Amino acid sequence: MPASAPPRLVFLLSAANRRLQRWIEAETAGGMSSAQSGVLFHLGRNDGALIGEVAAALDAAPSAMTGLIDRMARAGLVERRADTVDRRAQRIYLTDQGREARKVARAGLDTINARLTDGFSAADIDTVSRWLSHIQQTFPERDSR
Repeated sequence: MPASAPPRLVFLLSAANRRLQRWIEAETAGGMSSAQSGVLFHLGRNDGALIGEVAAALDAAPSAMTGLIDRMARAGLVERRADTVDRRAQRIYLTDQGREARKVARAGLDTINARLTDGFSAADIDTVSRWLSHIQQTFPERDSR
């Protein structure tokens, strides 16, 4: 009897990620990208963070984060302010519009999280969480930027 084929974990993870990103954009504030939502969530807990801190929290390149923050500032979601100690550094703050968009994005993600976990036990979700964390630890960020 032939051995069964190994699960296509990389393909399944990539396909699930792409599909989830599309759902996040559809369910959050005005089609906001998952990266924009991530910025809003991070600033909701760390308002006034440096761009590099936001980039690190979202596992993104600082150069990509600069453009993202520029677009979000033009949309009125965030504002940049010079750091009081190092005037060259820019701190990022949520605007009132950004705080409202964060609430809408949170509601959308709560809905998505409920769908993701529906039909799975807490132990199942714990196993998936541990596996995803294992991926991050096993494959640390490579500096290819």
